[in-house]
Amino acid sequence: MSKVRVLVGTRKGAFILESDGKRQKWDVSGPHFAGWELYHVKGSPVDPNRLYASQSSGWFGQLIQRSDDGGKTWEPMDNKFVYDGVPGTHQWYDGTPHPWEFKRVWHLEPSLTDPDTVYAGVEDAAMFRTTDGAKSWQELSGLRGHGSGSRWQPGAGGLGLHTILLDPSDPKRMYIAISAAGAFRTDDGGTTWKPINRGLKSEYIPDPNAEVGHCVHRIALHRSRPNVLFMQKHWDVMRTDDAGEQWREVSGNLPTDFGFVIDVHAHEPETIYVVPIKSDREHYPMDGKLRVYRSKTGGDEWEPLTKGLPQSDCYVDVLREAMAVDSLDSCGVYFGTTGGQVYASADAGDSWMPIVRDLPAVLSVEVQTLP
Repeated sequence: MSKVRVLVGTRKGAFILESDGKRQKWDVSGPHFAGWELYHVKGSPVDPNRLYASQSSGWFGQLIQRSDDGGKTWEPMDNKFVYDGVPGTHQWYDGTPHPWEFKRVWHLEPSLTDPDTVYAGVEDAAMFRTTDGAKSWQELSGLRGHGSGSRWQPGAGGLGLHTILLDPSDPKRMYIAISAAGAFRTDDGGTTWKPINRGLKSEYIPDPNAEVGHCVHRIALHRSRPNVLFMQKHWDVMRTDDAGEQWREVSGNLPTDFGFVIDVHAHEPETIYVVPIKSDREHYPMDGKLRVYRSKTGGDEWEPLTKGLPQSDCYVDVLREAMAVDSLDSCGVYFGTTGGQVYASADAGDSWMPIVRDLPAVLSVEVQTLP
């Protein structure tokens, strides 16, 4: 029977939760790197024992940790981030008057084919790649070289490159999202990048229909249809059917279209999940009721999923990296909250249970389905 491993990054360490295919009883290990901010923890899709973790501290800076035994032991990498061919640590320039500061790694995306190759999205927004298992990193400088960087603005959490999606049908195609700049696509492995924000509208920027400047919170795809993307924007849930050339709103009957997370069912590419939050000022569920919303039609028509979730006096947030799905026959859905709970559904969202409580605020949730 397959097993499931849930990787949880929090404000004060990482936790690893493991269960069998029934997903009812969970073993918890951690905290790993206790007291440190673990912004993102993710495993290689081709080597179940290879994990990467983004560890950071306001005092000591950024460090990438690597495990080769499924998280039992970890090795700090001697990270060398090289910006546009020049070694550096904390600050660089893109030819415009403002400086670009290296603050943290927001997102780690291991290659679909090579456990030693990983992509990293950082703050201030830039993208890096390692091919030696995180020992050294080279910037994919074409992103900042696109020329629109002077129009990128930090969201409330910073100017972070927080989403990286690899196209399983085309190794040269990737999608990324930046808050607050928008979504971009490369078709040549990261040499050049194209903004893909047509159809997005943001009333809070000088030009609501601008090429860049939109606050995109998260994008997701199903590996069987990599040209179809779903987006949770600062406001609005969006969809594109042509790799980002044109987006349309699919918020439909959601009670609010503000939120951070969005994900797609492992086996049903038209089934998507979001967690609506009241507003961009009030980062908690509507009416104090924690509800996941599911659409089985690719958007527009949404149903609330509440069984097992608190339906009164609940004022937690669910951050952009804090939802994931497994690939078992009955798709499991997982999300973490700023209140330290991680909820799981073994039946595609019909019912939920907390698999761990009282952790530090959850920053990220990732899932591995193990043999």
